[in-house]
Formats: sequence, structure tokens, C-alpha cells
Amino acid sequence: MTAFADRLIDAVRRNGAPLCAGLDPFPDKIPALFARKGDALAAVADFCAAYIEIAAGRAACLKPQLGLFERFGPDGYALARDMTRSARARGMIVLLDAKRGDIGTTAEGYAAAAFDPHPAFDADALTVNPYLGWDSLEPFAAAAVARERGLIVLARTSNPGAADVQDIADATGPVWAHVAAMLAPHAPRLAGASGWSGLMVVAGATWPQEAVRLRAALPTSLFLVPGYGAQGASAIDAVAGFAQTPQGREGGVVSASRALLYPDAAQRAVNLQSWREAVIAAFDGANAELRAACRA
Repeated sequence: MTAFADRLIDAVRRNGAPLCAGLDPFPDKIPALFARKGDALAAVADFCAAYIEIAAGRAACLKPQLGLFERFGPDGYALARDMTRSARARGMIVLLDAKRGDIGTTAEGYAAAAFDPHPAFDADALTVNPYLGWDSLEPFAAAAVARERGLIVLARTSNPGAADVQDIADATGPVWAHVAAMLAPHAPRLAGASGWSGLMVVAGATWPQEAVRLRAALPTSLFLVPGYGAQGASAIDAVAGFAQTPQGREGGVVSASRALLYPDAAQRAVNLQSWREAVIAAFDGANAELRAACRA
């Protein structure tokens, strides 16, 4: 297996745009045409399978939000694992959005659950929370290095409340900048032949100026950029922290969830064909916007 960073940047280049398809299954948003009487989880399973079929070949990667599967208990957890396996079988990179964070053997357990083969997830990368400091990230980093996987650290998240903690500053800068400084010495450990590092950071599209500063602090780290689309950030905002290269702007992936999963036309669909057409149009529109932004 090649380095995670190389696999991800290759998937972006093959797709022609840095689109990451979020997989956030809200039962109340899933169109009625997927409904199975008295079996909400079966409807979620059918919906996710149909969505992944569309996403494969139209997005560089898939980002399942594990918390929205765990609400269904063990069966939901198993479904998330099945969807991960299905996406990887279709050639997609899978970024497992679980936001883990703990120390010692507990962190090792979380890492094994994310990266190991069945019955674990066998995911390509995992989101983690750095609040406990580097010793809470080291077990994840070590597992990622050993298994050629990626680690995605929350730095500057896209939610409005991010400022409550991430903007707290001392004389040398805000918390999110300290996170970047903590990560910088470790980025080479997950570097690939492409020069990019699989020690990724979350850099919300809603904070483009901060993304530029994060890029200066972490010149080789790939970014996971939420906040594009439904949260209001533009494609230009989303790639603000990407680097200028001969291929245009690159350096990460831009996540879209609700805009791809639940476009208005898809919500009004009366049959599977019209639903598919609406979701495909949403993917095509996002790819076109991001492609243009990367070439601007």
C-alpha cells in the first residue's frame, strides 16, 4: 500500500476537484421513496448504498459521520462499517469522522477500531481531537504510520462556536495556531512521495484567513475543509488555505454533506431515477465550483 497522503492527492487529481462527500444520514431527511415500514435503519442502509454508488467516481473521498450511525446502536455501527467497506471496494478513500481523543491504551483501542481490518473499520483516515495534547495523539500517529493511514486533527473548525476555545490567545497566538505548531514537527512522519503529509488538519472554510495562516505553519499537511455549501462558505473560501502548484491550488479536500445528500430537487423526487439525477447534479455542480476555484 502506498502512503495515505499519496493516495488522497492522487484521488483528488483523478477526480479533477478536491470534493469529499460527507455521509451524514438523518432519518427525517431521507426521502420517503427509501422508506421501509417500521425499519428506519433499513431505509438508512438503502439510502447510503445508493448515495455511495453515485459518489464513487464523482468525489475524491467519502466521510462517514460515525455519530449519526451510532444512534442506532450496534446495528448502526455495523452499517457504518459496511458502508466503509463498500466505498473502499469502489475505490474511494474513506475518512472516518469520529473525532476520537484519549490517552494511552484507550487511544490505541480507538486507533485499532478505525484502521484495522474487519471487524474493525479498515478506514483510510480518522478525525481526532487534540485537546488532551500530543500524548493523546501519539498512539493514533504511531498506528497511522504503521498502517499507512492518515490522521486528521481538529485545528480551526467551521462551527460558529469554535471561537469560544480556539480563538483564546496568549502573547504568541490563538489556540488553533498552537495546535498547528504542536503538529508541525510530526508532519514528516506521515509524508508521502508526493511531498504531502497525511498528518492532516481540519481548517474550516468559514475562516479563510485562518486557513492561510495554517498553511504557512503546516506547508505540507493536507487539509480537510468543512463548511462549504450548507454552512455558507464559497468554493473560493474553501480553497483559501490550499497551496499554488503546477496543477493549480491543491493541498486537501473540501467536504460537503447536506448539499450533496439532501439537495432540494432530491427531496422532491418521486422515484429513484429523479432522485439520482438530482444528487448527480449536486455533485456535478460542487465539482465545477471547486475546479474553477482551484484554477482561479
